[in-house]
Amino acid sequence: MVIPYLLLLLVVVVCAFVVVRMLLYRTGLVYIVNKWWGAMEDCFHVFQSFKVPEINEDTMQENQLYRKVSDYLNSLTAIEDSDFTNLITGKKSNEIVLKLDPNQKIEDHFLGAKLVWVNEGKGDKIDGRNLVLKIRKADKRRILRPYLQHIHTVADEVEQRRRDLKLYMNISSGHHQNGRWRSIPFSHPSTFETIAMEADLKAKVKSDLESFLKAKQYYHRLGRVWKRSYLLYGPSGTGKTSFVAAMANFLGYDVYDLDLSKVSDDSDLKILLLQTTAKSVIVIEDLDRFLIGKPTDVTLPGVLSFMDGLLSSCVAEERIMVFTTNGKENLDQAILRPGRVDVHIHFPLCDFTAFKNLANSYLGLKEHKLFPQVEEIFQNGSSLSPAEIGELMIANRNSPSRAIKTVITALQTDGDGRGNGKIGRRSYVEESGQPGGVFCEGVHSVKDIRKLYGFLRMKSGARSSQSFDSGSQKDG
Repeated sequence: MVIPYLLLLLVVVVCAFVVVRMLLYRTGLVYIVNKWWGAMEDCFHVFQSFKVPEINEDTMQENQLYRKVSDYLNSLTAIEDSDFTNLITGKKSNEIVLKLDPNQKIEDHFLGAKLVWVNEGKGDKIDGRNLVLKIRKADKRRILRPYLQHIHTVADEVEQRRRDLKLYMNISSGHHQNGRWRSIPFSHPSTFETIAMEADLKAKVKSDLESFLKAKQYYHRLGRVWKRSYLLYGPSGTGKTSFVAAMANFLGYDVYDLDLSKVSDDSDLKILLLQTTAKSVIVIEDLDRFLIGKPTDVTLPGVLSFMDGLLSSCVAEERIMVFTTNGKENLDQAILRPGRVDVHIHFPLCDFTAFKNLANSYLGLKEHKLFPQVEEIFQNGSSLSPAEIGELMIANRNSPSRAIKTVITALQTDGDGRGNGKIGRRSYVEESGQPGGVFCEGVHSVKDIRKLYGFLRMKSGARSSQSFDSGSQKDG
């Protein structure tokens, strides 16, 4: 008889607990109970405090660590759960950021340890403000240094995302009293979300860039320079320029647009490389035109040295190099070898899949009764560049049906036969975990791909490979 009563009592207790928890859910009582419990738990631990002053008392200058810690704390999601937080306008007019209030506390957790920051606000402009870190003595030796390094890393990432990007352009060698580069704000709106590219290829490119950002120690362990090189090739108007802008916006990197026509010789090219900064994308467009036309005294060996020479190994750290060309067959094979170019991306003319992406972006159409007719025209070998189709859609954006009819007319006249021979427009990617790359030509069947892959494995041994044959882009 006792056991049934005990079971009944247990059920009643459990039910009561569930009811109380439901009553407390999403109420201030849960917050109060958690706060009191945390305060009671802290009573059994000894804390050590570290003060980060806003002003360095020795030099009376701003303490850079204070700024980094402040940026780090304001980026924490825990600040949204604080009792009181300031809302202020950021650098951009539509940006709203959260800021700690004076004397506000915020909790952080790192490697299983609890840390508390207190924003000690002072009215004294001479002494400035202080941020105080309270950490359990039992955890200090284990996590303090890694935690401070973590703050540096996160704060640098926040600063990188927040700063205004710049576009640098080189000037002629005769006008360099203040350096060879001139800059303007980089405000290109292109992103990976707006460019017309196959979703799987877009994901692979973004993954490749994210891996590069995190690979500093990996590159150095291999004895390699922490840089990545891309070759973008395809007809004009296929989206190469927009792709470069999307890369820069995704990475938060400045862009150096290097015009070889304003470079006097190989030494001048080295000087320009020397004056670039880290966290940048260095772009040379229409590389084949300069190497074939020879409008300057820049030589092929000079370009090769620029790509992976001794100077490049010393000053090209944390940079992305991008080279564009209308036809890869016009480039010397020495340029294409692994180590100089890591990733090859093909930008072809439109196919029907790319057209549907453009119609969705420009006209908001996922399906239309004229789509089968457009698909048939593409299958018959007609094609236009994404830029050409995009302009037609923009001009007729108020009438989607008229826009598609205009594209059909253009495909039947201007685009007749331009798509012939463009087999294998879908992306083909061969990846490896190593930072180098060997290009794999787009092929027509899975069997051919396997044969070529086996051939490259025999030829290159342990050398890594990665290539992208893209779908189409919007403009170039």
